Amino acid sequence: MTPTNPFLRLDYEPAFQSLGDDYFDPVAAAEFPMHQLRFRNDHLLPKLGLDPAAVRDDDFVAAFGQFVGREPLLAMRYHGYQFGEYNPRLGDGRGFLYGQVRGQDGVLYDLATKGSGQTPYSRNGDGRLTLKGGVREVLATEMLDRLGVNTSRTLSLIETGEKLWRGDEPSPTRSSVIVRMGASHIRFGTFERLHYLKRPDLIDRLLAHVLETYYGHWVGDRDWKAKLYAELVERVARLCAQWMVAGFCHAVLNTDNMLITGQSFDYGPYAFIPTYDLRFTAAYFDYYGRYAYGNQPTICRLNLELLQRPLGMVMPVADLEAGLERFPEQYAQEYRRLMAARLGFEHLAEAEADDLVEATVQFLAVSQTPYHAFFAKLRSHFSPSWRDRPEDYASDRPFWVGPADSNPQGETLAYWGKWCEVYGRILQQQSDQELATLADQLQRANPLITIVRPEIERVWEAIDQADDWQPFAELLQAIGA
Repeated sequence: MTPTNPFLRLDYEPAFQSLGDDYFDPVAAAEFPMHQLRFRNDHLLPKLGLDPAAVRDDDFVAAFGQFVGREPLLAMRYHGYQFGEYNPRLGDGRGFLYGQVRGQDGVLYDLATKGSGQTPYSRNGDGRLTLKGGVREVLATEMLDRLGVNTSRTLSLIETGEKLWRGDEPSPTRSSVIVRMGASHIRFGTFERLHYLKRPDLIDRLLAHVLETYYGHWVGDRDWKAKLYAELVERVARLCAQWMVAGFCHAVLNTDNMLITGQSFDYGPYAFIPTYDLRFTAAYFDYYGRYAYGNQPTICRLNLELLQRPLGMVMPVADLEAGLERFPEQYAQEYRRLMAARLGFEHLAEAEADDLVEATVQFLAVSQTPYHAFFAKLRSHFSPSWRDRPEDYASDRPFWVGPADSNPQGETLAYWGKWCEVYGRILQQQSDQELATLADQLQRANPLITIVRPEIERVWEAIDQADDWQPFAELLQAIGA
């Protein structure tokens, strides 16, 4: 009999499963006392070939809350460096790979859970996810996607009716399960586990799978291993630049939280910076600021270097070192390009872009103007008249001013003047046609709102205190504006 649930009619591919049971364990999903769909991402359904109008809420619940009709469900095995210390006691402890589906765009997407119950790697954990954690991940993925970050997305959020006890938040708290959709869940730590086990044969098999599945353009190339790693380095450099320009602090950049495809995923205690501060640290338990906002490029490079240990068992170390050598340059180029784009310019000469980015960062750092509000206000206030009348924005106090007491010595004003000078000079070099597209570029690059912590807490308080989901829905709508 043909399944009636459209999620069960998808053509699942056993790509990761085909590697064999050296890489995963079949598991069973937890049985929950309640299944209340709180979020469904209809924007993603067409990528899976599904018409949102033909998918019922009950279909989401049956597939991604009750887990009816899908097997095997695979808990993936991996290790990882956590805050610099190697941990061999990891693996999917509260999630599993639900299935892999080829999207309409040709990409193989993983559908994977978080909060779906205990696995062999849960240790003393309950395998659950708090409802607040689920809400935060939905907001993170939607916000990052809007800001142009290469991120996994949240397909669904279902409240599951259990009471959870957590030491880092008021308990008991509500429970949930999410399904994330992304391009692979193979982590750096997946390879590190095989190095720990001294199994170069399994590393070679996994690397060949990664080639065929995610780097197919190098299939048949004599130097495919070196080129795959070099491309991964570039992807991670670009991702890190995207985080930094978005003002995003991931908070837990352990090697088990970095993917072999260079995509961002798995959002725990993340935060968007309120002001430009390289020392900003998102996780309360990151006592020494290892994963501070400004350390992210260094940590990403270090994690790529750590990945050389397992990969060095199956390829020349010299090739790995050569691939990693370009990371700083690739990161700097992408950061410069993306910052210029947030300021309205898609095509600037390197020297001009450097001047503009430096002036912007210096002003934001000294003035402590709210980071995201600066770009939103630039989008809202920009006028083509600025090219010929720079005084129109140089004197526009609501656009630039930060906290009233941010710089009593007047440094803010000096750095603002420098920014106006550089921005005005570049504007004057724009043709009428280029100037006409600038406002559109500012709108594409800069949402009107970014989910700094007070926004998230406001939404959560309404849910927690009154079961009011309207602020959550309104914030999601505002993110897309």
